[in-house]
Amino acid sequence: MTIVEHLEELRKRLLYSLAAFGVATSAGYLFVERILAVVLRPVGQVVFLAPTEAFFVRLKVAALAGVFLSLPVTLYQLWRFVSVGLTPTERRYSLSLIPAALALFVSGAAFAFLVILPIGVRFLLSYQTPNLVPMISVQAYTSFVTAFILAFGLLFQLPVVILFLARLGVVTPASLTAGRKYALLAIVTASAVLTPGGDVVSQMLMAVPTYILYEVSIWVARLVSPRPVAQESPGTN
Repeated sequence: MTIVEHLEELRKRLLYSLAAFGVATSAGYLFVERILAVVLRPVGQVVFLAPTEAFFVRLKVAALAGVFLSLPVTLYQLWRFVSVGLTPTERRYSLSLIPAALALFVSGAAFAFLVILPIGVRFLLSYQTPNLVPMISVQAYTSFVTAFILAFGLLFQLPVVILFLARLGVVTPASLTAGRKYALLAIVTASAVLTPGGDVVSQMLMAVPTYILYEVSIWVARLVSPRPVAQESPGTN
C-alpha cells in the first residue's frame, strides 16, 4: 500500500471507531444516573461549583461508558489497520490476542475502581481536620476517577504486549529478566505520570500491581517464545 492508501485506511478505521464510540456513548447516557451513583460511591456526597458542571459531568460519565462499550470495536479496527503489515500467521496470532486485551483492560479498570480507588480515597480524606473539611467538586472527582481507571486499563495491557513481542521473537525471557531494573524504573516513572493527584500512595498502588504483571509477563514469555532449533553435529547424517 502507498502512503496515501495507508492514510485512507487509517481514516476509515478511525471513522468506524468514532461511530462505535458515539453509539456507545449515547447508550451510556441512558443509564448515566445509575453509573454516576456507582462512581460516586467511594467518596459519598460531592458538590458542583458552576451551573454547567453537573451537566458536563454526565456527558463525561457517558463518554467513559462509551469507551468501555465500544472497546471491542476499537480493538478490532486497530487490528485491521495493523494487520496489513503482518504475515498471515502473525495476523491470526494477533487476532487471538484481542479477547485477552479486552479482558485485561476491563480487569485493570475494575481492579482500580473496586480495590485501589477506595483505599486511595480513604487515605487522602484522612488528612481532614476540624478546620480542614473536604468539599469535593464532582468535576474534579470524576476527572480523578476517569484518569485512574483508564491508566490501570492501559497498564494491564503489558502482558499482551510482551506476549506478542515474545511470540515474534522481538524480546526473550532472558532479555526481560536482565531488564528488570530498567522495567521497574519505567513503571515507577509511568505511575508518577499517569496517577492523578500526584501523591506517593496512589503512585505505589499503581506501580506494585504493574510490576507484578511484568513478572507474570516474563513467565508467559517463557511459554510462548520460539524454541531455538537444535543444530546437528558435523558427524550426523
